[in-house]
Amino acid sequence: MPSKGVILPASWGNLGVQLVDSGAIDADKFKAIYEQKGVFTDEYKNLLLGDNNGKIKITRENSGYYLNLFWALGLANKNPILDTGEMVDPRYGGAGNFASTGGWILAKGNAMDHYSKHAFITLTLEQQALVDKVSRGIYRPCCGNSVHFPDCNHGMAMLGLLELMASQGASEQDMWKTALVVNSYWFPDTYLTIATYMKEKEIKWKNVNPQEMLSASYSSAQGFANIASQVTKPASSQSAGGCGVDTGGAHANDSAPAQKQQSGCGI
Repeated sequence: MPSKGVILPASWGNLGVQLVDSGAIDADKFKAIYEQKGVFTDEYKNLLLGDNNGKIKITRENSGYYLNLFWALGLANKNPILDTGEMVDPRYGGAGNFASTGGWILAKGNAMDHYSKHAFITLTLEQQALVDKVSRGIYRPCCGNSVHFPDCNHGMAMLGLLELMASQGASEQDMWKTALVVNSYWFPDTYLTIATYMKEKEIKWKNVNPQEMLSASYSSAQGFANIASQVTKPASSQSAGGCGVDTGGAHANDSAPAQKQQSGCGI
């Protein structure tokens, strides 16, 4: 997890403005959770309200903010994965019953008023097929589901990022690589542990296969538990946030206690 951050193969542009204009993000609510802690920076303001944001650069400091932006994008953007996938399986009682929907409290109105309702990103058939394929192979350690079943904020946020990358011509390999980078910022302790496991197998982190690392065998809750049981866990790092709305609390000032990686999927 590079301390200086990583530039992703996608530009944010004016998506913040579109999310605010649609009501998927209530700008006043969104700003308030950062302003009350004194961390609503010029960068954050531009991402939310600016028109000409360039390539996305994710860092330890802003990873939680991007988590919230990507969450809103993934939830609100019209996509077949949300319309016909696991989220709407009748067995689960409706898409509104998940942490990724019920937990999004920063919209105007109810989160479900915006669920797969807005055409921020329109994909070609080929791009949609790519998002569908990659989303089925990306897991996160807070649960056992892939991004194709985005029932928590990290899954919904990753779906939004995949859609954005696909729409801007990212290759499949770029998407796997980027997803591993972003997951590593969102779950640093998890991937430090996995890196330790791979090192013990004499495989450097820079040489790992991103698709393999993101698979259920490594990145799902059960898969990671199996990996973690085989290594001595490294020192705990800082995390961009748990599975609720990130409030920027870890970065309020240099002396503030670090927010630790969390595994729950509630607010």
